[in-house]
Amino acid sequence: MDQFQIETAQNISINQNVAHLGDRMLAYLIDSFIIVAYTILMILLLVMLELDNRDLWAIYLLLGLPAFLYYVLLETFNNGKTIGKSIMKIRVVKLDGSKPNFASYFIRWILRVLDVVLTSGGVAVLTILIKGTGQRVGDLAAGTTVISEKVKVTLKNTLLRELPEDYKPQFPQVTVFKDREMQTIKEMYDDAKRRGDHNVIVSLNNRVKEVTNISSNMLAIDFVDVVIKDYNYYTQKL
Repeated sequence: MDQFQIETAQNISINQNVAHLGDRMLAYLIDSFIIVAYTILMILLLVMLELDNRDLWAIYLLLGLPAFLYYVLLETFNNGKTIGKSIMKIRVVKLDGSKPNFASYFIRWILRVLDVVLTSGGVAVLTILIKGTGQRVGDLAAGTTVISEKVKVTLKNTLLRELPEDYKPQFPQVTVFKDREMQTIKEMYDDAKRRGDHNVIVSLNNRVKEVTNISSNMLAIDFVDVVIKDYNYYTQKL
């Protein structure tokens, strides 16, 4: 899974995992199935109502709006996710780390005509493969991409951090924490980095300093990382 860096408004670099092309295609198939199923059910309902042609077209256009606006509505009101994206655990984000606004989702939606509809997805696939940051044409225009929220279970997902042999700890005060407390700090920190949520990292920074009475001018994202590493160093030495 490829990674890229986003720069937040606080000039913090955060790594994100680009959504795998296969996940995006499966999400698209799921969403397409939902749209088609909704459309078929809508047509069956209209047939059962036996309306005259004038009323039929007006109601058809009205009931067809949810299917027509499916992507832009769901991504706007569901934090960058359609139903397919939610199932595949992928999400639309801005490259600068901010939350996409309606204009961003609207641009992506409009350019789906070029990316997906007119070219059967050919332009989207080609652009994603060439760019390497998970961006189709709509994403390039909107300044967005699609990331994966899947968590790989590795050593980094446990309390342990891999430390170099010459690692030198800076804050012995971190031993005031218990394993369960540090595990919570680490999970919140890793999750905030993955989502680009700098506010959570700042809150962790402030809370750790409050509990340990540590004074440091390090950036919040670096300080919390060092605290987790130092805790691992001291607990592994015991």
